[in-house]
Amino acid sequence: MDKLPVVGQREETVGLTESELENEIRRLKTERNAVILAHYYQESEIQDLADFVGDSLQLSQQAAKTKADVIAFCGVHFMAETAKILNPNKIVVVPDLTAGCSLADGCPAPLFGRWLEQYPGHTVVSYINCSAEVKALSDIICTSSNAVKIVKALGGEKVVFAPDRHLGAFVAKQASRPDLVTWQGTCVVHETFSERRLLELMAQHPDAEVIAHPECTEAILRHAHHVASTSGLIDYAKKSPKQTFIVATEAGILHKMHQAAPDKTLIAAPPEDESCACNMCPYMKKNTLEKLYLCLRDLAPQVDVPEPIRIRALRPIQRMLDMSV
Repeated sequence: MDKLPVVGQREETVGLTESELENEIRRLKTERNAVILAHYYQESEIQDLADFVGDSLQLSQQAAKTKADVIAFCGVHFMAETAKILNPNKIVVVPDLTAGCSLADGCPAPLFGRWLEQYPGHTVVSYINCSAEVKALSDIICTSSNAVKIVKALGGEKVVFAPDRHLGAFVAKQASRPDLVTWQGTCVVHETFSERRLLELMAQHPDAEVIAHPECTEAILRHAHHVASTSGLIDYAKKSPKQTFIVATEAGILHKMHQAAPDKTLIAAPPEDESCACNMCPYMKKNTLEKLYLCLRDLAPQVDVPEPIRIRALRPIQRMLDMSV
């Protein structure tokens, strides 16, 4: 398997105010014919500047159809890689090249490839939170919004699911596939939510509904009134007659959720350690307005995927997009 290049992250400080940065980003976006894509877990000021904010599936769909020459991807590395796989002739830049993902990091392609040798004849379904190299070893990619649908569509095929074991357990239950073989990866954010503290919050807010992302542990999911992807959680909060929600996913989602449901009370589910901001992704938060400005100004750092990997990774991504229309 070809190795992805590792490029150092440049550090620079610019003496611009937040307002000046926003104006410069808008100017550069026009000048570069760029589109800014951002995940719901980004800082609110980046979400407000983005052309599109969404979950992994929505961002992949937007990347697949953009007419822009430059894609500035405000998320984490695997998301930008996916955009590059879909757009080999476009420039894909990120604010911070070191914005990674514990799920992707915890499933290195060489180990994953050797592990797959134990399961001949299995269809490999990989969660989009993985590297381009792992995607290239997969038969189909999924996101949290379509994972159950995709596994159900495979019928009686033997399935390996990677890399998130909690999402895998949720999919196995929802798709009635107790035989699902799962790589044992986890998300550093979704594993931190505390059942003890969640129960305390539920007691304090007896009328609240718990809504949760399927990367959460079963200890959290069993208390959830609704389990969905980030976009699904926002949509549920908007449409539900309930007025108060305890939200068990990365706290950056609350910005768009407040905008979609301004009359609702939203409470971030707490981590076990009250002294930390463990319900916020340290990788997503590496991206800043200043870094976004710099990446558009310099068209760097760029994300590239070697062509042999890109070609192999494109097919399972395209299968996901075709099954998600």
